[in-house]
Amino acid sequence: MQAEISLGQGIDAAVYIVDHTRDRDFEENKALGIVRKAKVPKILVINKIDVKSPTFIEQYKFMQDEFDQVIELSALKHKNIPLLLDAIFSYLPEREAIVDRTTLAQPGINIDSKTYIAEIIREKAFLFLRREIPYSLTAVVDELVERDNGTLYIRARILTSLDRYKGMIIGKNGAMIKEISMAARKELETASEKKVFVDLTVEVDPHWKEFV
Repeated sequence: MQAEISLGQGIDAAVYIVDHTRDRDFEENKALGIVRKAKVPKILVINKIDVKSPTFIEQYKFMQDEFDQVIELSALKHKNIPLLLDAIFSYLPEREAIVDRTTLAQPGINIDSKTYIAEIIREKAFLFLRREIPYSLTAVVDELVERDNGTLYIRARILTSLDRYKGMIIGKNGAMIKEISMAARKELETASEKKVFVDLTVEVDPHWKEFV
């Protein structure tokens, strides 16, 4: 009931996530019925594409004509998550900026620009890594400058408590840290309406929780 109410209250897009390894049942059909009522762009997300068996994917693919986009991804393997983020951003209308274009301060919660940016980076890291290292990292912004060409340059670090976590955050050939950096950059560019460059590194500090 709450989901049905929410879909009628000024949303811009609906993302419907299904697990193809589960046989469709009554609850799934009920959820689909609610989504069908939404008068907004709809994205069908088929999760767990890294799992080949069991699969009931054909039971979900028949729905694709009812959706504006269909994206197959693996949340566990971080596959195609940027595609989903791009799809969501494509349906979000331009609105009045909620942050100052120059400083990126967010007056609504009364925090300075570096703290705001650090929270964005930390949020994206949790998005990609929450199953592997929940609550074992934070972000710190060391430098924030606007260069002569108008680009906002951000130098930041992700701090974590163990060496093995550092490797997971960086990812194979640096793939994971690139994903996190890209997702943060896109949100910050949307907020500031400027080009943003994020220079993001990872450090191990067993005592970082003592200073936050």
